[in-house]
Amino acid sequence: MIAVMQRVSQARVLVDGQTIGEIGAGLLLLLCAERGDSEAESDKLLAKVLKLRIFNDAAGKMNHSVQDMDGQGLIGGLLVVSQFTLAADATAGNRPSFTAAAAPAEGRRLYDYFVMQARQKHLLVQTGQFGADMQVHLVNNGPVTIPLRMAPAACTN
Repeated sequence: MIAVMQRVSQARVLVDGQTIGEIGAGLLLLLCAERGDSEAESDKLLAKVLKLRIFNDAAGKMNHSVQDMDGQGLIGGLLVVSQFTLAADATAGNRPSFTAAAAPAEGRRLYDYFVMQARQKHLLVQTGQFGADMQVHLVNNGPVTIPLRMAPAACTN
């Protein structure tokens, strides 16, 4: 699985002009399932997202995770948006290839699985709409943007 994680002050996603998911401070996660991915990659990615220390402590050091925000009296939101274009291969020609992306049905299954698991492990999870034409608005805090990839070989612990 591939993800681009952005630390945000606020983020929202719209479909047909209507806000369908919105958070204050937290993480915007753009998520893509690739061919061959399974629940194991999803679980490993979610664990990394929830534990990655990218929020500042009192000294201004990145020492807190999105889950640690609860201890600071805040609820760090997680806005999960499907984005198959993260699997783009633009090495040849001028049109990107998306053959590395999971087939739509499998991509939806893994996206839904990720969101279900996230909701079991985190207090505030909002989503986009799989397969929809979405408009994503965000205020990137920092800016902090971190790409993550969980390949099947990385999940053999």
